[in-house]
Amino acid sequence: MSTDFNYGLLRFLQASPTPFHAVSNIEQRLEAAGFEGLDERQPWRIKSGGRYWVSRNGSSIIAFKMPAAEARPYFAMLGAHTDSPCLKIKPNPERLKQGYLQLGVEVYGGALLHPWFDRDLSLAGRVVARCNGQLQTQILDLQRPVAIIPSLAIHLDRTANKQHSVNAQTDLPPILGQHLGDAADLRHLLQMHLADQGSEVDQVLDYDLCLYDCQPPALVGMNNEFISAARLDNLLSCYTCLDSLLADETGSSQLLVCNDHEEVGSQTAEGAQGNFLLSLLQRLYPDTAKRQRMLAASVMISVDNAHGVHPNFADRHDDQHGPLLNHGPVIKLNANQRYATNSLTSSLIRQLAQQYQLPLQSFVMRSDMGCGSTIGPITAAQLGLRTLDIGVPTFAMHSIRELAGSADPWILQQLLRHFLAANLDIY
Repeated sequence: MSTDFNYGLLRFLQASPTPFHAVSNIEQRLEAAGFEGLDERQPWRIKSGGRYWVSRNGSSIIAFKMPAAEARPYFAMLGAHTDSPCLKIKPNPERLKQGYLQLGVEVYGGALLHPWFDRDLSLAGRVVARCNGQLQTQILDLQRPVAIIPSLAIHLDRTANKQHSVNAQTDLPPILGQHLGDAADLRHLLQMHLADQGSEVDQVLDYDLCLYDCQPPALVGMNNEFISAARLDNLLSCYTCLDSLLADETGSSQLLVCNDHEEVGSQTAEGAQGNFLLSLLQRLYPDTAKRQRMLAASVMISVDNAHGVHPNFADRHDDQHGPLLNHGPVIKLNANQRYATNSLTSSLIRQLAQQYQLPLQSFVMRSDMGCGSTIGPITAAQLGLRTLDIGVPTFAMHSIRELAGSADPWILQQLLRHFLAANLDIY
């Protein structure tokens, strides 16, 4: 079963080079499972026992199950994020230098930049075009190598292996080709691609495009112990949460939110600091007092990858909190509340792990190092919601290619399934 799960995860990662593609793929799985799509601009008729999803901006999505009866007046919630650090294309990107067509790029999120060099890169994202006087949006994926960022030869930079830094403005523009003529205009290139796909448009007006590595995800290691892929942070969590939601058939009230823009602070309409989740809950529970009682009884698990202890850099971890790959999911804790975990929420998940004999680890940053964060503290603060931060241990987080254990996602899926079906009244 874990093998089937992992191959499903690999297919999802390959088919989701951007948050727009990830949300589209999530929508397709939800539709196939009988979930009904909702439109925020329209009135909703929510039925007991109904299953629904709603998206915002095409890059964030919420799926939820309403209980068949009001025997369970709370939600078991899961949260993750759809975005990953990457290189985004600027609005006027074309650069002709030495006869080469290049594109200006902007770094999105806290990307590890050196691994972007010497990779076969493609373009994907959302395009907004005018067609017969109307605006249309389409998601686009060129699906083949069209760009590369060549390294400077070591003969021209003898200090490259010792002190080479990356200037995002001057070092990162990728090369697309030479002497392309009319095709040197990116919008024209996009229009031609859309035409090849059967979409005749009058003009491409704007886009949200990023570069991505064409190398497909893979199981690696002598015994396929590892998953090597782009965007493990955090599409691995999105897929695992979705799979656990679809696998549970208890009829309990459950909710999954996958927000965009976590990597840049979440302060957008579709980010965790926006009102996407709150506005949905207000529509489901228009009575303020009833909604507040529901939230007080609910629990969220924020699922985002954790730092596994790297064998070459073990000193970057607290000696007592170095999670190992393939030793189970990781509870993430921070005294300064960069993670939302507290002793109550961690005990809840520890009890479930013990009950079902699932391995579990803990992660705390070294006391002399800064700590990252997740959508967990943001959502907890906005909703007054008991929250836990958890994730699978990972190497090379925020690189163009990351590494996780192949056993951990399946263990996490089982743990989340048990959480979704658990009786939270006792906590």
